[in-house]
Amino acid sequence: MTDGGGRAPGDRGGPHRSDRGHPDRPGRDHAGAEGDRTGSGRSRLARAVGERRRRARGGAGRDRPERTTADAGRTPRATRATVDPPRLAAYDAVEAVHRNDAYANLVLPAILRNRRLQGRDAAFATELTYGTLRLRGTLDAILAAAAGRDVDRIDPQPRDALRLGAYQLLYTRVPAHAAVSSTVDLVRALRPGAAGFANAVLRGVAAKDADAWLAELAPAFDTDPIGHLALTHSHPEWIVRAFAEALGGDLAETARLLVEDNQRPPVHLCARPGLADPVELADEVAGTPGAFSPYAVYLSGGAPGELAPVTEGRAHVQDEGSQLVAAALTAARLDGTDTRWLDLCAGPGGKAGLLGALAAQRGATLTAVEVAEHRARLVAQAVRGLPVTVLTTDGRDVGRNPDLPEGSFDRVLVDAPCTGLGALRRRPESRWRRQPSDLPALARLQRELLGAALRAVRPGGVVGYVTCSPHVVETHVSVTEAARRSGIPVDVVDARPLLPPGMPGLGDGPTVQLWPHRHGTDAMFLALLRRG
Repeated sequence: MTDGGGRAPGDRGGPHRSDRGHPDRPGRDHAGAEGDRTGSGRSRLARAVGERRRRARGGAGRDRPERTTADAGRTPRATRATVDPPRLAAYDAVEAVHRNDAYANLVLPAILRNRRLQGRDAAFATELTYGTLRLRGTLDAILAAAAGRDVDRIDPQPRDALRLGAYQLLYTRVPAHAAVSSTVDLVRALRPGAAGFANAVLRGVAAKDADAWLAELAPAFDTDPIGHLALTHSHPEWIVRAFAEALGGDLAETARLLVEDNQRPPVHLCARPGLADPVELADEVAGTPGAFSPYAVYLSGGAPGELAPVTEGRAHVQDEGSQLVAAALTAARLDGTDTRWLDLCAGPGGKAGLLGALAAQRGATLTAVEVAEHRARLVAQAVRGLPVTVLTTDGRDVGRNPDLPEGSFDRVLVDAPCTGLGALRRRPESRWRRQPSDLPALARLQRELLGAALRAVRPGGVVGYVTCSPHVVETHVSVTEAARRSGIPVDVVDARPLLPPGMPGLGDGPTVQLWPHRHGTDAMFLALLRRG
């Protein structure tokens, strides 16, 4: 390969611009705010670079790195230039996402920890990783134009490096010469023969700013509004179309949602009722009380999993929207008993933690069901010390499992598996990983779980159906179909009065759809059904 071109399988308001910190790196808050779970270890690239150096020192002929025209005039040492550590960390995270279907919020914190990157270096690596993943669609269109070929015809390693370089050129204050030279060094370490190709492509990218590229490449809004929004805001067209449908066809509001989707999401804590006061918790963690949930605290950055209130079980990391929909279920009026609650899809345990704390205050108990063993263990960790029993079983086994008898629970939560389109701010890679073909199987599972919940709840009890997706197939259609197929009489409860007073943009009811651009939360959907 001589140019990286071999075949391989497989509104601009997004990333923040900043000129703080290093002169060629945008300063950012600590990386932990983007993800707080562990992931992979030392990168494939780091091992490859080390192996190339060992071969160059003592290897013979065929083991030495290939010298190409792109490397001409450089000394041997220059051809094995040390890659900038933050950029190497970002590359390794992006490669893991694209090659291994990893999640950035799982792998990046471990990479930073293993490379001992902190402060500005960690913040820069985080900015590059998440910005590149969010804007992949737009970056690929620009790279294809600059390269004169589709990005699928560029080998995976140079392709990911070029995405990182294009992001720096177009969406950060990194000087063009630094973005180009550092990316070419990265490509040279990965594929020496592709260095010249990368240099030419990046210089082509640098010839225009992002606005000029989008003006040239995006379809006209008047003739193709979905295509225009998809390219300018870096979302697949099918997702833009789904958002527009959920917003009643309002394309201006759809654009505002897409802009918000490309922002770095805030970190929200949930102060567990009876265990932490949100105002006192905000003071303790240097945060601010939430706007809507009585349990929410907003953090400005940092590594939330390392905070004492979290490690001690007084609080947990949870989007404010998730807090609101879980609390709404507990606020619904019941006639009769109110002592047995059920969380039918409990993993990884955030909603179970809040429901368990509320149950403890009200003399109730919670049964938390999770089918996957590893997720059930996470639930068990999340609810330690609370009146919660964790069952590792399929939530659809209501009536067949003696621990899940029919008609025996007062309140039931179905936080159904879904496409996750409502949380693309937090998992930007999901917008490129999910496909419309995922919907039929997910919708079938959602309806089966909601049908099981309707069997589990007693007459007069309430079921809360929740998805982190605004797609109408996963929200209104799933609720309507599940209720119809169950044969169980149900009434839909107006959920709006059960959310905090004064919340804007809750629509006409009776269901509620929360939105990032309206409420600052993930796009959580809630339907409350009372069994007749």
